[in-house]
Amino acid sequence: MVQSALITVIERACRRVAPRLRRDFGEVAQLQVSRKGPSDFVSHADRATEAALVEELSRARPGWGFELEEGEDRDGAPGAPRFIIDPLDGTTNFLHGIPHFAISVAVAHEGAVQAAVVYQPMTDETFWAERGGGAWLHNQRLRVSARADLGEALVATGIPYRGHGDRRRFSAILEAVMPEVAGVRRFGAASLDLAWVAAGRFDGFWEEGLAPWDVAAGILLVREAGGFVSDFRGGDRMLERREILAANALIHSRLHRVIAGALRAA
Repeated sequence: MVQSALITVIERACRRVAPRLRRDFGEVAQLQVSRKGPSDFVSHADRATEAALVEELSRARPGWGFELEEGEDRDGAPGAPRFIIDPLDGTTNFLHGIPHFAISVAVAHEGAVQAAVVYQPMTDETFWAERGGGAWLHNQRLRVSARADLGEALVATGIPYRGHGDRRRFSAILEAVMPEVAGVRRFGAASLDLAWVAAGRFDGFWEEGLAPWDVAAGILLVREAGGFVSDFRGGDRMLERREILAANALIHSRLHRVIAGALRAA
């Protein structure tokens, strides 16, 4: 499938800011040994990347709105679409010199996400999707995995950390899921976790406490790759409830039963 003009605009913006991120990532290792540490540097990189993305996208699509992780949201013209942007998903990985992070951009209009790009600067992978047009990695069509046996499934998650998340709920779910699956992974970038579900690299993914910019693009990728995405109750209130479960149809159903049972028993 040939990319639409909108996907081309988003990917071009991501690629234009990526060299700065790669350069800044290269500086992190040098800052690890300083007394101050790299935290302030990474925060600056995050904000600078977002500002550059907003500038690029505003130039290409004037009048559109923005929902931003770092800066203040910007209203667009009445009825205009809006970009939902995470300029650096996987900040902690970036901070520690781990080359697993992404730029995530979604476009929402008329109550639904219409387009999505998740770009990994270190591997030069562009995962993209448009509503009704499938999910793609460059020009390769993506499909969620075909595994039906939960015991063969590799699933990803996010772990609560300092000051964030409900550790008791997470522990209950993890203890229920681990004996049922082939493995659980925590890679630290939800947009890439969802992109990898769409690509069939992971068979499923669950996490709580995520913001719209963490998952908006990934939700469309998984659905356009033939997968299912829901909240932990099986409904469509992922953003409102800040919980997400994504997988192919059979794994989703089986993971949902495990997670729901764990929460009832917790």
